[in-house]
Amino acid sequence: MPRGSKKSYTSKQRRQAAHIEDSAKKSGKSSKRAKQIAYATVNKRDGGGKKSGSGRKKSSRSRK
Repeated sequence: MPRGSKKSYTSKQRRQAAHIEDSAKKSGKSSKRAKQIAYATVNKRDGGGKKSGSGRKKSSRSRK
């Protein structure tokens, strides 16, 4: 898979990234930068573009 490919993201992660990208564009970011911000945010939340199930990052709320 080439670097930068979004194939490994689940449909939920892609939907989340699309919403984040729209918000970034509204705040005046370029479309390229908005996409970078969106996928960086999804990576931070979910631990990368992984399929659901085993190996997913636990949210910080469940670690109390």
